[in-house]
Amino acid sequence: MKLDKYSFGIGDRFAQQGEAQLKAIIKAKEMGIEIVPVWNKSNREHQIIHSSPADTRTEADAAVKALNWKDAYHVDADHINLNTVDVFIEHSDFFTLDVADYIGSEVSKVEIDRFLVQAVTYEGVLEIPGIDEPFHISKDSMVEIAKSFLGAVREAAAIYNHIAHKKGVKNFIAEVSMDEVENPQTPVELFFILMMIQQYGIPAQTIAPKFTGRFNKGVDYVGDVAQFTKEFEQDLLVIDFAIKTFGLPENLKLSVHSGSDKFTIYPIMGDLIQKYDKGIHVKTAGTTWLEEVIGLAMAGGDALKMAQSIYSMAYERQDELCGPYATVIDIDPASLPTPEEVNGWDGEKFANTLRHIPDHPDYQTGFRQLIHVGYKVAAELDNEFLEMLSQHRDIVGEQVMVNIFERHIQRLFQNR
Repeated sequence: MKLDKYSFGIGDRFAQQGEAQLKAIIKAKEMGIEIVPVWNKSNREHQIIHSSPADTRTEADAAVKALNWKDAYHVDADHINLNTVDVFIEHSDFFTLDVADYIGSEVSKVEIDRFLVQAVTYEGVLEIPGIDEPFHISKDSMVEIAKSFLGAVREAAAIYNHIAHKKGVKNFIAEVSMDEVENPQTPVELFFILMMIQQYGIPAQTIAPKFTGRFNKGVDYVGDVAQFTKEFEQDLLVIDFAIKTFGLPENLKLSVHSGSDKFTIYPIMGDLIQKYDKGIHVKTAGTTWLEEVIGLAMAGGDALKMAQSIYSMAYERQDELCGPYATVIDIDPASLPTPEEVNGWDGEKFANTLRHIPDHPDYQTGFRQLIHVGYKVAAELDNEFLEMLSQHRDIVGEQVMVNIFERHIQRLFQNR
């Protein structure tokens, strides 16, 4: 199974917007931009919402059938490990092997020596085509890289082999993810990580490293844009070189996690993948949930009251809701409007405060991030929330489609 050049992870917390999401992909295709939709949902999200991987597969299949989509699509078991993968195996054909927690895990001298047999051939000056400055590699630095990442790749191999045994090697796509960590991986580290991936026999088609800067959930990129640009370009060139050097899958590409709404760097990524004719996988993920809340607010009446109630409950439970996402959110509690204030807003004011239009005077990043992680509150409303979405299906679906197409796809491919 081969992943095509461009793919979008279109996460959907409540599995209600499959058609709206796919409409955005269809709209892109009509403009000549071929994007593979990948419905993704993590085990953590399933547990919070009390859904199952079968629900994600059902959503994807139903949307594809309803809109007569004839091209490729996938269902991603997002951020899984050996403890969580089994419930996904029957229903998924894309697996994000999340091994960030295994970075720095213990490896034996035998394992390091085995890695070094191949790695030491790059000791000295490493020149990668397209990168102006050469990299100076010492044996000690390679040992440190092995100590940092060899255990993580070993764990990725264990997960991959477990899935392959259950599904067969030709029946799924593998991604290796190391993004949810504090420190970014350098281009040199990425080069040797890809060597390890080859050594362990993982036919990875996407790799999700940690980039410089903060990739907070649902808001714009925060960081040194010039450094990100340099790093992203070098990573593309490292991957190209690694494919040719190590015999990795020719379609191997970068995956940008928490990639939703990184509007500052979308044109940069878009220009670079066009410059080098490379693919990309972008996970838009939870912004669909935010568009649902925006749609409810715009609907007014009881739907607006529900949106206001969700915010009020999230405001009172900030520590509980924000804790699991501490590395990917940045909220100043003092900047948040009080529930009493929000309860006095009309639907337009609520929507404009939540919708990610950075230069809009009402837009507020803390408000958006808190609702982003507050989907647990809506999950507790259960059928009441789902019925409200169904009642306002058209206005909600329009927000979802416009968000993916206009704010994401068009920004990324603006020069095509």
